[in-house]
Amino acid sequence: MYQTIVLLPLAGFLIAGLFGNAIGAKASEYITSGFLIVAAVLSWIGFISFGLGEGETLRLTLFQWMQSGGLDVAWSLRIDRLTLVMLVVVNTVSSLVHVYSIGYMHHDPHRPRFFAYLSLFTFAMLMLVTSNNLVQMFFGWEGVGLASYLLIGFWYKKPSANAAAMKAFIVNRVGDFGFVLGIFGVFVLFGSLNLDTIFAGAADIAGQMGGEGGQAAPALGDAVLDFAGYSLSMGAALTVICLLLFMGAMGKSAQIGLHTWLPDAMEGPTPVSALIHAATMVTAGVFLVARMSPLFELSHTALTFVTFIGATTAIFAATVGLVQNDIKRVIAYSTCSQLGYMFVALGVGAYSVAIFHLFTHAFFKALLFLGAGSVIHAVSDEQDMRRMGGLKKHIPATYWLMVIGTLALTGFPFTAGYFSKDAVIEAAFVGDNAFATYGWGLTVMAALLTSFYSWRLIFMTFHGKPRASADVMHHIHESPMVMLVPLFVLAAGALLAGLLFAGAFIGEGYEEFWLASLYTGPENEVLHDLHDVPFAIAFLPAVMMAIGFAIAWLFYIRSPELPHQVVERHRGLYKFLLNKWYFDELYGFLFVRPAKALGRFLWKTGDGKVIDGLGPDGVSARVLDVTNRVVRLQTGYLYHYAFAMLIGVAALVSWTMLGGAN
Repeated sequence: MYQTIVLLPLAGFLIAGLFGNAIGAKASEYITSGFLIVAAVLSWIGFISFGLGEGETLRLTLFQWMQSGGLDVAWSLRIDRLTLVMLVVVNTVSSLVHVYSIGYMHHDPHRPRFFAYLSLFTFAMLMLVTSNNLVQMFFGWEGVGLASYLLIGFWYKKPSANAAAMKAFIVNRVGDFGFVLGIFGVFVLFGSLNLDTIFAGAADIAGQMGGEGGQAAPALGDAVLDFAGYSLSMGAALTVICLLLFMGAMGKSAQIGLHTWLPDAMEGPTPVSALIHAATMVTAGVFLVARMSPLFELSHTALTFVTFIGATTAIFAATVGLVQNDIKRVIAYSTCSQLGYMFVALGVGAYSVAIFHLFTHAFFKALLFLGAGSVIHAVSDEQDMRRMGGLKKHIPATYWLMVIGTLALTGFPFTAGYFSKDAVIEAAFVGDNAFATYGWGLTVMAALLTSFYSWRLIFMTFHGKPRASADVMHHIHESPMVMLVPLFVLAAGALLAGLLFAGAFIGEGYEEFWLASLYTGPENEVLHDLHDVPFAIAFLPAVMMAIGFAIAWLFYIRSPELPHQVVERHRGLYKFLLNKWYFDELYGFLFVRPAKALGRFLWKTGDGKVIDGLGPDGVSARVLDVTNRVVRLQTGYLYHYAFAMLIGVAALVSWTMLGGAN
């Protein structure tokens, strides 16, 4: 069954990609969507029968991949609780996106290519989450990077789409470089890239470190890894490896510093935004850290850094989301912020809380992205919320579905976000690393900002007076059922996912549920402690949510002139946020412009003047000079040739006479 789940998207990609033009767009849509629906159903069957039962970890080897010295890599599927959660998330969202795209992309002439790319992306993501070794994981990791490049730049005739695709590809390569170095370090340290071997080695190290008084055994002080000119002991080597792996996670999951590709990726079709940026590609980094929890648990320094980056990302993205006017960019920065929440949970050791928020977030964020697509579809592809307004009565189904997604995102009681998002905040409160309190404070503040910009989106888009042109308002229409049905399914998940699965994911029996999927050290009591936080701390996120809603209502319903007044009063801060903390400008100054200048110098001077000038171009130019001069001797006059012959005869006679004299 699990082999079928992984290979069905690959089959859909091959059929639509190779034979799409022959079988037609409709057949490509139905085949790829049908395969993904079957994969999603099988994933839920596996999750319920295995994930919620007493199943042990399964290892299914498909074939031997490569053998070289001590490196032995097979294409093998690792099926455990963590894998099954990811299978459910990836295949459910992907199947709904496929169905939704049948309606959304109805007028696009290249639908077979689009659906082939969607299936390729899904297959690569499944390769990643089912991997039993780091090589296979990296193969899937790079596969989703390639597929995201193709999907973001799907409308390749748009320069902005091409630029966004290139940006996503290049920024992710920065993070992937760290991931590759981390994999190399793991191989040096453990002699294998198989997860079972790595985890067994980590358990041995943990046993050594758990001696009397918590002191490491003498062997742990020996140098075990050379990195950047330094000889590292076991503890330092583990920290460096974890930080390198996290560098890869930062790129894929758009954490601050490597986040700049995510908002620009909105240039792709809206279903792509939902698939890549809601539940799949951007959560790969969260999955990586959770999967490698046995290593991260051995490095307190690495977990502290993860907490710091996650909390900073959460507040950074939330502040930028306050002033965005593109409906998709608001949701994109919300994704970035929520990923920061997940990394805060990972950093304080609450791995199951992070995966729980990943699980619930997939439903309500995909709902918001696809709901935004329904709005864009209704208003003739307009994305600027300043040109919307008053849409509630025209597209009521879309309105109420987006309200459900907003309630879940902001953590309204008993929705999915209420259970998972509040658990992240509570885990940060009881965490014991140096940045746990920092993480708690910023996630609480981010909860207020999240509520404000989420309701700002709803009020600007659906309430107030219509701001669109008369022609656009005349053509506004509700989306077809093929687009609305996936939204209803996601809305059900946004309302019920937290209520149904909170007990299994983070309840009292979470250890039995996760078994060997996630590892927490004997001193890690975060999951136990977060259930005993004071009532005021547990209630605080709800207060922040209410305050954010009230401010948004005041600004955009009660007194619509207030936003303009606040902007005029704080013009500098507004520009700072509108320009996204000037990260793009800073990177342009530090990296892009110098790289272009260096490239131009090497092109014009190094290649043009030096290499070509002294090489092939120079030689050919000298040959031309000589031949041009020789050509001038060919005048065509007989007496010129006779004169040249006489000079030649005279020279020959002279040489003979003088030579003979000697």
